Amino acid sequence: MNPDQQLQEQLRLMTSGQLYPATDNAVLLNVLGQTHERCYDYNLLRPSQTRQRDELIRRILGHAGAKLKIISPFLCDYGFNISVGENFFANAGLIILDEAPVTFGDNVFIGPNCGFYTAGHPLEADLRDAGMEYARPIAVGNSVWIGGNTAVMPGATIGDRAVIGGGSVVVGDIPPDTLAVGNPCRVIRKINQSADS
Repeated sequence: MNPDQQLQEQLRLMTSGQLYPATDNAVLLNVLGQTHERCYDYNLLRPSQTRQRDELIRRILGHAGAKLKIISPFLCDYGFNISVGENFFANAGLIILDEAPVTFGDNVFIGPNCGFYTAGHPLEADLRDAGMEYARPIAVGNSVWIGGNTAVMPGATIGDRAVIGGGSVVVGDIPPDTLAVGNPCRVIRKINQSADS
């Protein structure tokens, strides 16, 4: 198997939802290291270097729509598994562990110090000690607002127009048009789109 085939096979396994060797995987760690280098460069750019920042973040991400702004510092693992729609804004401290796809719709606003974690580890200590990991995709719909210090865990889905209160831990699916908050994050009420909330 040539190096490109090895990489494709490891990426396929990583995004399959199955357990895969993560901590001692030279093929994946090489790609992860390259992405971390790009994130480091992005975080060193001045806020006034808008053109350079825009060009670099678009090289890091798999897909990005128009009107993209991510305030530094920012860190992701692979980048190419991240897709953001039109008019995306993330405040400082965004972390995306994109071992599986992370998809954001249009008009998504993310508060400071939020994390999106597709990577998880088995409950069995011997498997964790062996460096095994799994990944589940995360999906965020259109017109979603996520408050600061929120953690979105593997496999979670946030529906269109939902609002997630600050400090929440999203472990499951949040329906569209709802206000949800807490640890674990739970729906508090429906949002009436015709009235100010």
